[in-house]
Amino acid sequence: MATPTPVRHAWRALTGLLAIIALLFGINALGAFVFKDAAGNPASSWVPELALDLQGGTQITLVAKTPDGTAPSADQMKQAVSIIRQRVDASGVGETDITTQSNNEIVVQIPGPANDETRDRIAASAQMQLRAVLYTTAASTSFVGEDGKQTPYPTPDPTLAATPSAAPTDGSDLNWVTPKLQAEFLAYDCANPTNDPAEQPKDQPLIACDPSGTAKYLLGPVELDGSSITDASAGMNSQTGQWVVKVVFDGDGAKVFADVSKRLYAFTQAGTTPRNQFAFVLDGQVISAPTMNGVITDGKPQISGSFTQDSSKTLADQLKYGALPLSFEVKGTNSISATLGSQQLQIGLIAGLIGLALVAIYSLVVYRALGFVIIASLGVMGVLTYITLCILAWRMGFRLSLAGVAGLIVTIGFTADSFIVYFERIRDELRDGKSITGAVEDGWGRAKRTIYISKSINILAAVVLYILADATVKGFAFTLGLTTLIDILIFILFTHPVMQLLARTRFFGSGHPLSGLDPEALGAVYRGRAQFRTAVDTTTVKGSAARRTGRSRGEAERRQTIAERKQAGLSSGSRSTTEGDD
Repeated sequence: MATPTPVRHAWRALTGLLAIIALLFGINALGAFVFKDAAGNPASSWVPELALDLQGGTQITLVAKTPDGTAPSADQMKQAVSIIRQRVDASGVGETDITTQSNNEIVVQIPGPANDETRDRIAASAQMQLRAVLYTTAASTSFVGEDGKQTPYPTPDPTLAATPSAAPTDGSDLNWVTPKLQAEFLAYDCANPTNDPAEQPKDQPLIACDPSGTAKYLLGPVELDGSSITDASAGMNSQTGQWVVKVVFDGDGAKVFADVSKRLYAFTQAGTTPRNQFAFVLDGQVISAPTMNGVITDGKPQISGSFTQDSSKTLADQLKYGALPLSFEVKGTNSISATLGSQQLQIGLIAGLIGLALVAIYSLVVYRALGFVIIASLGVMGVLTYITLCILAWRMGFRLSLAGVAGLIVTIGFTADSFIVYFERIRDELRDGKSITGAVEDGWGRAKRTIYISKSINILAAVVLYILADATVKGFAFTLGLTTLIDILIFILFTHPVMQLLARTRFFGSGHPLSGLDPEALGAVYRGRAQFRTAVDTTTVKGSAARRTGRSRGEAERRQTIAERKQAGLSSGSRSTTEGDD
């Protein structure tokens, strides 16, 4: 006898869920046992990382100084905070608190201990460099071989020549590109966090990528730096109607840029690309690489491109900050205790366990054996959520704050709602006189639409909250959205398939009184349109049987349509007339 299609689908779904869980554990195992961070420690852990409010960490206080000794402006401090935040995020540390105080101090609070690399990255002043582009390509580390397959570029051979065969004459001279540098450029991986192009010497070529990591550049030596820029602003080009960035160089910078523009414009006239481009490099990343479209002698170039008002202002702010560099002196470094501490974390976990216990008790009392399906679903969801948080801590620097713990606790109630809707739909189908297997399938068809709509609203609320809310609430929004997605996955790949299999067992399929699917206890008296089970005269039935039969008959009457009530009335009238005639 062939296996029923719902059973095959159920086993496939459960197998797929098992494969997903195994894959997630395998990914985290790679981070825990194979990959290492910059300090040589395992890249991942089997315990989710905790945020500053639960774990404590390191506080670094920086004093900002300008070259002329004057107090930094509010705009400079704002840009400095933005750049420091980008640097910390790039180091893989999440949930960092960065604030300003005393008009010239920046306080950086990092969860856990800060290593030397993170300290140096935070304290370093922004480096704005202007370099000529020698070559650019997509951020690829492989090529298509003769066999038509992608082949990775080999690691550069240490024996390759690293010194130019002829002395370069300017920043655009291709003699800078030695065989070793060319091999390093081809194999350069923009996604490798250990690459730090900002540390390369200014008088040597540089390999760098754009902030999105989609393109990499081979650049000549530094020809100008941020100290040569006196101003940068965003504006509208009156002739083209496009947003542009206007840059102003000082006297010496204007002279150097005039020579550079003359050289690069000659490449533009000759159609030699990309050597007609000039890259603006901030902290080792190419934030813009415009083409030179003319000789500029007044030191006031305009950068045009596919800018919007926001993107042009962002680039102008970055260039302007390079024009007024701030140096940072570390005023002090000290360890800070958790603002909420392990005690609050324990309280949160206890609250979650109490919530789980209440849901379990309610499920067992109301749904009897079906309650174990709810408990098992919550257990699988907990496993998936836990391992996902571990992976996110490794790959995205996510750290669990108390707000995030609150999001996890709130999700318990939302998850229980899904099961209640599904089980009540199954019970409705049983009351309609359907078999238990049929009730499971039809109940699924009716329940999933309701659940999808409610979950989509939860996800939408989480996304809006994450985008608009303060940083202290983002953890709540993130965990709420994440667990809602996992809830949908569990509902599809676990809860429904398990119900499909249980409905075909003797215990559940026969409607055992303890199964939660007992048709008699549910008042399953409705047989179809205008068809009801014959009611039993409760006057001849005693005790609990009378009460159960009365409930069943009342259930049948409540579920009648208007047409069926009329039909029942006519049938009752006919019986009365017949009895009277007799």
